[in-house]
Amino acid sequence: MTALDTDLDQLATDYREQGFVLVKGLISKQEAAEYREISHRLVANQAENPTWGSATEVAMGKQTSLQHLHDTQFYDAAFARLLVDARFTRVAAAVMGGPNVQLHHTKLFVKPPENGSPFPPHQDHPFFPHERHTVGAAIFHFDDAPEEKGCVRVIPGSHRAGPLEHDPEGSFHLPQIPFEDTIAQPAEAGDVLFFTYLTVHSSGVNVSDEARTTWLVQYRDPADRVIDHAHTHSLGQGMMLAGSDPTMRQD
Repeated sequence: MTALDTDLDQLATDYREQGFVLVKGLISKQEAAEYREISHRLVANQAENPTWGSATEVAMGKQTSLQHLHDTQFYDAAFARLLVDARFTRVAAAVMGGPNVQLHHTKLFVKPPENGSPFPPHQDHPFFPHERHTVGAAIFHFDDAPEEKGCVRVIPGSHRAGPLEHDPEGSFHLPQIPFEDTIAQPAEAGDVLFFTYLTVHSSGVNVSDEARTTWLVQYRDPADRVIDHAHTHSLGQGMMLAGSDPTMRQD
């Protein structure tokens, strides 16, 4: 089912029950290929691309690497256009349960071939907790992401447990949850995976001979107040992607 012919009510129901939904073909494969080319050009121009320590630990000592870029829409206008694309915002609004969609932040990730870094099981909640838990994520796939590329993995229904106790030592992962408990969500170029910031998720090592390229957009209802600014304030945070902000505040 694609973003154009999908039943938004059914998507919202699945999202509430499972904590995630994969929308097939939200953008075309040609568009995805164009974004992939831009993405790789942007990360190639960066001076440094360190990986997270917790990721190398999960890989049992294997030296892994990850290229990433925050606030991507400030480096190429194509990403700014995608942020307000109705194909994206109508799904985001439907699963969030309201017409007003506000940006929290964006990150571009390129997992290099053969040793692309994994992520341990975690929730996004500890990094930017909100009062009403409306924060969601959308992962745009700019190339195919089978399991061997280290695709995103989730635990369906895990969001219903609410915020979980995370390891506070910088990495904020969930050592009590085995990686094997997460379920792979392979995707094709153009697919977008939506999930709540309470959904436990992870990803594996990219052991393939091709990079895995994704773009993460975190969004929220503007009426949902942030509890803790643990996550560094991002450029453009508070930008309205759909609807309006009834609170007229920036936090």
